[in-house]
Amino acid sequence: MAVKRALISVSNKEGIIPFAKKLAELGIEIISTGGTKRALEDAGVPVISISDVTGFPEILDGRVKTLHPAIHGGILAVRSDERHQAALAEHGIRPIDLVVVNLYPFQQTIAKPDVTLAEAIENIDIGGPTMVRAAAKNYADVAIVVDPADYPMVIEELKTTGSIQAKTRQQLAAKAFRHTAAYDAMIAEYLTNLTGENYPETLTVTYTKKQSLRYGENPHQSAAFYAKPLGAAFSIAKAAQLHGKELSYNNINDANAAINLIREFQEPAVAAIKHMNPCGVGIGATLLEAFTKAYEADPVSIFGGIIAVNREVDKETAERMHDIFLEIVIAPSFSDEALAILTKKKNIRLLTLDFTAPEVKEKMLVSVNGGLLVQEADTFTLEDAEWNVVTKREPTEAEREQLRFAWKVVKHVKSNAIVLAKNGMTVGVGAGQMNRVGAAKIAIEQAGEQAVGAVLASDAFFPMDDTVEAAAKAGITAIIQPGGSIRDADSIRKADEYGMAMVFTGVRHFKH
Repeated sequence: MAVKRALISVSNKEGIIPFAKKLAELGIEIISTGGTKRALEDAGVPVISISDVTGFPEILDGRVKTLHPAIHGGILAVRSDERHQAALAEHGIRPIDLVVVNLYPFQQTIAKPDVTLAEAIENIDIGGPTMVRAAAKNYADVAIVVDPADYPMVIEELKTTGSIQAKTRQQLAAKAFRHTAAYDAMIAEYLTNLTGENYPETLTVTYTKKQSLRYGENPHQSAAFYAKPLGAAFSIAKAAQLHGKELSYNNINDANAAINLIREFQEPAVAAIKHMNPCGVGIGATLLEAFTKAYEADPVSIFGGIIAVNREVDKETAERMHDIFLEIVIAPSFSDEALAILTKKKNIRLLTLDFTAPEVKEKMLVSVNGGLLVQEADTFTLEDAEWNVVTKREPTEAEREQLRFAWKVVKHVKSNAIVLAKNGMTVGVGAGQMNRVGAAKIAIEQAGEQAVGAVLASDAFFPMDDTVEAAAKAGITAIIQPGGSIRDADSIRKADEYGMAMVFTGVRHFKH
């Protein structure tokens, strides 16, 4: 497919001047519009105005300039179809062999905090997507380029073969349709959000590839990491990696769990995550104290763990971290001394993240075979709940403090979930069990003697009083749970029997 004529109209002008110059050097005629035409002319690139091709001026402030048979006929005509060629000849239309178009900056426009609806609407491209789709549809005869990263490849093929190969045109067409699909998805999401519709009749989402991953959850599974355009700033996708090898699929999943948990706390806090569950969480007056508690909560499981902290990592904390094998440390920042200590280890990943970024209530998307589950993120906190003491004994102030801590943690443990806490640290975690008393027994066994005087948090209600019984016999003094079972009275009676305090929140935190 010889390329004799190209149409160039780009919003993103990165690399367009050298690209157009090389096209011109190859003897390719260039048609262009508006700002692109002026940029090419200023650079000395021979260019023909779109108006000279259509015989019609740009109108409506540039809203209409390329929507014309002289343009779309030249793009859409099938070269091997005699009727199409006859129509072109009859109407004096010349074929266009290469279309280089990218679209108005809608994403950049709506990212501005003070953007108006009128400004957003004006940055919805019409002519651009039409040309892109037309050229992509007719990729058998026309090459479409939407990404400046593809300019060198196109020039190289034109230089070496005098044409753009069929396989390349097909790849470019597929990218072009992805480009317009993503563009339309973003517009649809923006306008849908304005209408207040949470679950529209169709859901179109777009994500941008951030990196290919070595493998997925297991080595036999391929994987990649995608980021949501204009997604939450408090996200692993927005983290800056200061040191260490590339993140893996499991690293990203665990790191996401870690930052979601650590954001529950305002005081210095440390959360250690293994396989999407917290193995140790601690709070303290200093980060070192919080880390020490998180480590001592489960010194076995923290090995190879992912750590999130909500304060700058200082020298003293870094020295303690350096003593054990950690996969990742995520923090708002690292002191120079801390970096010098931690970077001695080649493979540890050190990430920084903006902990001051506002919380964004994004939807959670979970794939199932042939479908997608969509729900709001669980951002419900104890401040939103009703604190209801249902036992004869009220929890002491110290118990209340530990119950609040345990409740923040259990929200982030896989169901069925039980968390035991004492002195601002987890002492036992029972996660992902098929029954609640089983989760409690695991947490109690892990806690050992530390269970005496600890408090217990459950992510959902007790269907029977056996969990209360097990907790009481282990020396646990207070419980926080949602309540709501038809057998709540049995659990309350059992707690009263042992002199325990129990609080109902009315809210469960299932996590699957």
